[in-house]
Amino acid sequence: MVIGKVINRVISTRKYDTLQGYKLLVIEPYNGENKEWFVAADTIGAGEGELVLVSFGSAVQHALHQHAPIDAVVVGIVDQAPDGL
Repeated sequence: MVIGKVINRVISTRKYDTLQGYKLLVIEPYNGENKEWFVAADTIGAGEGELVLVSFGSAVQHALHQHAPIDAVVVGIVDQAPDGL
């Protein structure tokens, strides 16, 4: 899992059918050396500027409402960040 900040949304006019209903967010990770942005699906209503908890890998399919080609999903919104974030 990664804590990251939502920096933007992905807007698309067409999506793969099973991606319908998922909001796609651009996330900037806060922990670790890798600072590359990535895209994560969101179903819990995270917004721009919020700190979120993102899960990766095979566990992602358990957090989705339907099977979809997604490898990162927002699983929580951080209410209070630890010192240093």
